[in-house]
Amino acid sequence: MLIALNKPYGVLCQFTDRDGRPTLADFVTTPGVYAAGRLDLDSEGLLLLTDDGALAHRLTDPRHKQPKTYLAQVEGVPADADLEPLRRGVTLADGPALPVAARVLPDEPAWLWPRVPPIRYRRDKPTAWIELVLREGRNRQVRRMTAAIGLPTLRLVRTRVGPHALGGLAPGQTRIAG
Repeated sequence: MLIALNKPYGVLCQFTDRDGRPTLADFVTTPGVYAAGRLDLDSEGLLLLTDDGALAHRLTDPRHKQPKTYLAQVEGVPADADLEPLRRGVTLADGPALPVAARVLPDEPAWLWPRVPPIRYRRDKPTAWIELVLREGRNRQVRRMTAAIGLPTLRLVRTRVGPHALGGLAPGQTRIAG
């Protein structure tokens, strides 16, 4: 079984939390499934859950290099050339990151839901949206990569993992994905 969840901002990628924060249990009632990969507390979007260990391994193990697509709202307005270091691969504190596909989006995607709470708005700091496709998944990698090129990530939404897309799922909604 494979379940797609649009993980809302502020939800932990686990089923319990002794501090009472929102968890996957608030959105997924299917017994025996677990997250195939993770999204940070402050990241949103597609999270896959499964009861199949082999499938989880294929989706998450870096050797399988499943592409993961993210939309990042960054502080600053990059030109396409500003993303070239990402395409070549930047060096992070834990070593070099693989090159990623990166492009500047013309506008915020029209289908994107408002974040609750909204990101901080600063009149003197314009923002832009970029799309990144990674084939590895280190801890807070997108945020660290954009910061390394001077474009701090303000909002991060995963839209795809391999062949599985977020589609029209609203935050907190699930569907059977496979």
